[in-house]
Amino acid sequence: MATKKDLNHIHMCVDRILTGKQKIKAMQLAIGENQKNQPNIRRLPGVSNHPMKMALEAGKMWADGRLLKICFLDGSKIQKSRVIEHASQWLKYANIKFDFAAAKAKSDIRISFVADTGSWSYVGTDSLGIPKNEPTMNFGWLKDDTDAKEYNRVVVHEFGHALGCIHEHQNPKGGIKWNEAAVYKYFAGAPNFWSKEETFSNVIQKYSLNQLNASTYDEKSIMLYAFPGELIVGGKPTLMNNSLSRRDRSFIKKMYSS
Repeated sequence: MATKKDLNHIHMCVDRILTGKQKIKAMQLAIGENQKNQPNIRRLPGVSNHPMKMALEAGKMWADGRLLKICFLDGSKIQKSRVIEHASQWLKYANIKFDFAAAKAKSDIRISFVADTGSWSYVGTDSLGIPKNEPTMNFGWLKDDTDAKEYNRVVVHEFGHALGCIHEHQNPKGGIKWNEAAVYKYFAGAPNFWSKEETFSNVIQKYSLNQLNASTYDEKSIMLYAFPGELIVGGKPTLMNNSLSRRDRSFIKKMYSS
């Protein structure tokens, strides 16, 4: 379980949000990729227009059996090999394949280690809307000598996003009730330095049930960060999850079936 001291050493990724023409292009490409991505979501009064946020975003799934072409834009031999090793865990459960030797011009996913100091990934087919000379995933704090558990946690987490998974703490089916004042105060400081809007978007806001093919909230999910009890109503901290949970495995298998 997490304490405040623990959380100071846990980097959080942020949602990569498409807007404007990029968003429209990505939606069109997503439908071409998989007809299940056809929009069929009824907007209800009061539902946020924030882009649709282990739960899989409706409308951003790759086709079953898809070979995802992945390109490294930079990084050392060790960094690349460690990413390949950890990311491939998803392949045991999802009917998806990875090609890590793809040419940039034909790539679906492009990985950098130096785009910025954060770690992040676009969600599912959103990466199709990103120009071919730009990364769709970044591992800003993973170095050759980064601890094995941290490498596994970050790589598996970001590839979860690349397959369409959202942050588990924003799953609308159960989950966390935040001490909002404490949350805003914490994330305004190091190491995140987020505005109130960024904190709301990346921590507090939950998605509408109408927006998701969501599994039940999973406290052991690799898509859940460790939060100390002081940020949560009731004071119970979340777990430090470093690997795929049983529900992660069963859910991704269901969503990408043979």
